[in-house]
Amino acid sequence: MTRIRGAVLGVGVLAAMSAGWAASGASAPPSASAALPERVVQRAAELQRRVAAGSEAFGIVASLTTEVGPRLAGSDGDRRAVAWAVAKLRALGFDNVRAEPVNVPRWLRGEASAAILAPWPQRLVVVALGGSVGTPDEGLRGEVVEAANVAVLEELPDEAVRGRIVFLSERMSRGIDGSGYGKTVPNRGRGAIAAARKGALAVVIRSIGTGSHRLAHTGALRYEEGVARIPAAALSNPDADLLAAQVASGQPVQLELRLTCRADGEAESANVIGEITGRELPDEVVVLGAHLDSWDLGTGAEDDGAGVAVAIEAARQIAALPERPRRTLRVVLFANEEFGLSGARAYAAARAAELPHHLAALESDLGSGRIHRFRARVAATDEAWVPALHRLLEPLGIPFDPAPASGGADIGQLARAGVPVFDLSHDASRYFDVHHSANDTLDKVDRAGLDHAVAAYATLASALADLPAPLGRTVVETPAAR
Repeated sequence: MTRIRGAVLGVGVLAAMSAGWAASGASAPPSASAALPERVVQRAAELQRRVAAGSEAFGIVASLTTEVGPRLAGSDGDRRAVAWAVAKLRALGFDNVRAEPVNVPRWLRGEASAAILAPWPQRLVVVALGGSVGTPDEGLRGEVVEAANVAVLEELPDEAVRGRIVFLSERMSRGIDGSGYGKTVPNRGRGAIAAARKGALAVVIRSIGTGSHRLAHTGALRYEEGVARIPAAALSNPDADLLAAQVASGQPVQLELRLTCRADGEAESANVIGEITGRELPDEVVVLGAHLDSWDLGTGAEDDGAGVAVAIEAARQIAALPERPRRTLRVVLFANEEFGLSGARAYAAARAAELPHHLAALESDLGSGRIHRFRARVAATDEAWVPALHRLLEPLGIPFDPAPASGGADIGQLARAGVPVFDLSHDASRYFDVHHSANDTLDKVDRAGLDHAVAAYATLASALADLPAPLGRTVVETPAAR
């Protein structure tokens, strides 16, 4: 991908962008617009020039993945990551750097193996899903029953599942927005519950990923109180194809599965925080978030080393300007996003009284792809600011999408408290090839895409921190209000 060349694009490029919006179904921002101070506009252009001239983002993710590596919650790697983050933020000149303790679950992966025993014996590539219980020491064997997904499984008669190993075979689709993930991830999250309710011995799923490599993708599952906890694992895509082909033969398929994973209580981790203190309103905060933990198979470069680098470098670029923003920029590197949002929940709970002073929040957690859209969730009274903010991003070729921002997993906890959130969505076309797999390593990071994201996050965060007036609270939808 091409690096950012400057802060201003020609008329022809802008016309091409508009055509692209129309082709994608995205809309231009609302016509009603508030005016940003000229100083804010100039700062945005200067930030984009500075990032184009030199960014430290790749060096940050390289440092994290090389010096720390995998950072599974509660592991030795997790503790090293906290120490690394504190040292990095201090070395880069952030204010008020601290590690705020958070209790996280600890789970030990152990070993995993699987094999088709009949009709045609084959070894399979498999990994345990995060949080799974293990099998008996000798493993377990059972006949396979296939269902595309949890919804199909729930329609099967109990007697078709009882005493068998469930295979959920649905394939994730590829797309720039990563929407295929949301459609298939219930197989991982709820598959063990649905299978156990029908008396299954275990569940194996096709990896929730788009790669064709013979590597399986892990990720967290859920168990439910009162429902038996059964072992759960993911097959690589090629091995899921192999198993599906044998089931399709019509002959009974016997599978052997052995997992030695287990829960190991709790451990202490931490949210790591560093700030660029505001020059006028230091108690009003704009959050730049990412999660510090990762799964243990790769080195967590894309998920979420890239996001860590984007958040840190965007704030560092803002701090390097001659004048600091009016409000405080707070980088929050959250603990344990992967295994239950422990850090995000702890952050929001500890600051319940302060959240009215959180002006806005942004989160980077979708790899190193270029930013392909901008979304906002603000109070109705503040909607006029959205097109003004979007105009600052136009030189980066980022279209506006009128759908409301989700905020992401970690800052979603702030959104639920009414904090305005903004999405700068990364191109996820290739992200799920490596997500949660042993292939999530530094060589997959797109340097140009990473710098494009830094420019976008720095532009938006700087403008939010310099808005003439604070943003109001958003309307929080509750189950009772639906």
